[in-house]
Amino acid sequence: MPRIPGGLAALRQMLPHLRPYRLRVFAAAGAMLAAAGLTLGLGQGLRHLIDSGFGGQGEGALDAAALGMFAVVAALAAATSLRFFLVSSLGERVAADLRRAVFNHVLTLSPAFFETARTGDLLSRLTADIGVLQSLVGSAISQGLRSLLMMAGAFALLVLTSIKLAGVVVLVVPLVVVPLILFGRREKALSRLAQERVADLGARAEEIINGIRTVQAFGREAREADRFGQDAEAAMSAALRRIASRGAQILVVILLGFGAITFSLWIGGRDVVAGRMTGGELSAFVFYAVLLASSGATVSELWGEVQRAAAAAERVLELLRVPPAIAVPASPAPLPRPPRGRIEFRNIGFTYPSRPERPALHDVSLCIEPGETVALVGPSGAGKTTVLQLLLRFYDPQQGRILVDGVDIASVEPGALRARIGLVPQDPVIFSTDAASNIAYGRPDATPEDIRAAARSAEALGFIEALPQGMRSFLGAKGVTLSGGQRQRIAIARAVLRDPPILLLDEATSALDAESERAVQQALAVLSRGRTTLVVAHRLATIRRADRIVVLDQGRIVAVGPHDQLIRTGGLYARLAALQFGEVT
Repeated sequence: MPRIPGGLAALRQMLPHLRPYRLRVFAAAGAMLAAAGLTLGLGQGLRHLIDSGFGGQGEGALDAAALGMFAVVAALAAATSLRFFLVSSLGERVAADLRRAVFNHVLTLSPAFFETARTGDLLSRLTADIGVLQSLVGSAISQGLRSLLMMAGAFALLVLTSIKLAGVVVLVVPLVVVPLILFGRREKALSRLAQERVADLGARAEEIINGIRTVQAFGREAREADRFGQDAEAAMSAALRRIASRGAQILVVILLGFGAITFSLWIGGRDVVAGRMTGGELSAFVFYAVLLASSGATVSELWGEVQRAAAAAERVLELLRVPPAIAVPASPAPLPRPPRGRIEFRNIGFTYPSRPERPALHDVSLCIEPGETVALVGPSGAGKTTVLQLLLRFYDPQQGRILVDGVDIASVEPGALRARIGLVPQDPVIFSTDAASNIAYGRPDATPEDIRAAARSAEALGFIEALPQGMRSFLGAKGVTLSGGQRQRIAIARAVLRDPPILLLDEATSALDAESERAVQQALAVLSRGRTTLVVAHRLATIRRADRIVVLDQGRIVAVGPHDQLIRTGGLYARLAALQFGEVT
């Protein structure tokens, strides 16, 4: 993985997301400059107002000074409002683009990445971390730049008003800058730690909620509540350390900054008493000094936000820089048309990245002809599902090649390969939408008639029509409103509607009762006719009519043949059949 830049360098990597909105950035900068200049102008208006009111220049001069100051205030309000709208909308737009970019990148990552990644941590980066960057773009940057401009302008006007008093302020600047730098470094480290603890909290919550039935079935509510509470306390402790550091930083900056103002005011007051300054000049000086100090305090506080955003940018970049394990060829090879469905595994050797100590497949070679139905059987962990995952190119084998219609799938664009494959997994995924959308997931342009026909073929139409709104009934999060068998039939209907030349069935009828299984087996028999079908099954009764049965054990092919032949030759398949059919009888 490429090295991730740290600190402000990580924030600079976010700049390309601002380029499409250059006009908005320039407009916001113009409004910010106007607001800063008008704020500085208030000091001069204050000087004229006081000197006109108390200097004996008459009511006319006082009225003119007051009207002039009100005009400045009105212009300042308009410029500030415009700046707020532009930068806030810019922050929202950049955050949306970042979330889209991160999510799109996550979709390109192979299952190997998700074997070790925590869902809660990924969600934290998509939401909380990008939310911090949104706050930086939509608020902190413009406030910080505006404060820096006002600091520079206020200091220049302080010098013009009184060089002696400005010198007192200058003496304090190094005392403010040094702790600002030191606290900033600590802030970045504490911010990253706090964000990681929040990610841990999200991961814990996601795991518990997903497994709520198991938690409740085993009576572990109190234990899980305690573990979540411990994570919540750890997140709070990390946040409190960051807050304490930020509070100490603000204390030092404000104490030194306003302490210098108080001292300058004391000296200036003596000059007014001695007649060396007017009351208006002292008022303007105090205004600019307060503006300088408050702007410095704002910069100090926002510097902490910058350090926090830098830590968030590092976490987002870490995710964006994860390279997809399944590389898309620079010049993808086309698959032949019309599709035939021939599959060939040549000397495949594969080990899961998360389990390097145990190879999943050893030197597996297998050729499946178009229209042939081949069943994969064997004990758990034999490598049956791995064969399907390699064919779908969820992983690339470390050894050997896989060909579809004579083309190496490593040279094919993954989307084009998967478009020719229909999958019915052992644990079907039901999305939080209605039944029709779930069935049409692999073919969103399907007509309602096509969807109904697919549901009928999968023996799913009956229970779907019995739902309150039929095909438009919401199935709940992960299909919680359906039984296991109903979820599986929805998945079968999804594969039926896709009408692929290659069909993969991974324990497709494992959750069905005997009556539904018989009906679905008939539907699958019709569906598999004329297309290549690869079936993974533990229940041997469901695959007795397969053209060939491939027996896997510890990642190796140990026998191949039809059911009757494998029974006669004995071996692992005969033992499995004896066990299963013995249980039936």
